[in-house]
Amino acid sequence: MIDKFLTKVFGSSNQRYIKTLLPIIQQVNDLEPSVKKLSDEQMRERVAALREQVIAEVGDLTAKGEDAKKERKRRTQEALDKILPEVFALTREASVRATGMRHFDVQLIGGIALHQGRIAEMRTGEGKTLVATLPATLNALTGRGVHVVTVNDYLATRDAEWMGRIYKFLGLTVGAIVNDLDDWERKDAYAADITYGTNNEFGFDYLRDNMKFELAAIVQRPHHFAIVDEVDSILIDEARTPLIISGPAEESTDLYYEVDRIIPKLKPGEVIRGDAKAEEREALESTGDYIHDEK
Repeated sequence: MIDKFLTKVFGSSNQRYIKTLLPIIQQVNDLEPSVKKLSDEQMRERVAALREQVIAEVGDLTAKGEDAKKERKRRTQEALDKILPEVFALTREASVRATGMRHFDVQLIGGIALHQGRIAEMRTGEGKTLVATLPATLNALTGRGVHVVTVNDYLATRDAEWMGRIYKFLGLTVGAIVNDLDDWERKDAYAADITYGTNNEFGFDYLRDNMKFELAAIVQRPHHFAIVDEVDSILIDEARTPLIISGPAEESTDLYYEVDRIIPKLKPGEVIRGDAKAEEREALESTGDYIHDEK
């Protein structure tokens, strides 16, 4: 009773969270008129400048250790949050020019939630495919790559081509990981600013990379940011099925074939009783190629 009353007065946690995003949405909308005045080339130049700004503010990425990792994450988050309104405004205008679709406020809210590492539940018709372009573009400006995880190869290919028009318009590169690619094609796709693929492809590539003996043969870059479509299906339903991979045998299988030909030619000796003494055992072993111990 009290919980219902408090929710009615103050709103649910989701409602309160969305209210905190409204000022950011307003900033994006306020930038729309000025962004519309930019030429296509000016938009690309602005995105390139923002990328350089983020990389400069984040600084050295080679430092090791947990403290260095936390500091790098903090600086990255600060740098991206600072330019979020402008990047979202640029992405929205790029979408209008490249695909004819304009991000609505509800999609901007979903994009901010995804950027902040939250789960955004989008209703049918709210355009979740388009929503992903906002945080994907923003996080691609770190130069460390973004993975967009889809449920099948068809969607990975379709979305990379469809939404790829927006990314390419802004001067970003896009790739798709599907089942029939060789290692070099996979490496090129992972080198793109934004890479689409299924959870299985990303997972098995990670396992295969950990079995490689040369750094040049590794296809994936270090993992930075991922957007997961159908998160309940991928992280709950499909997570019940483990990804298992095996490497080549260290020894030649010819040896096993040779042993397989020899075994049928062996003759059994007499059966040893469980209480047989050592001297009896030696005598019985001489009556055949092998004996069966019932113990």
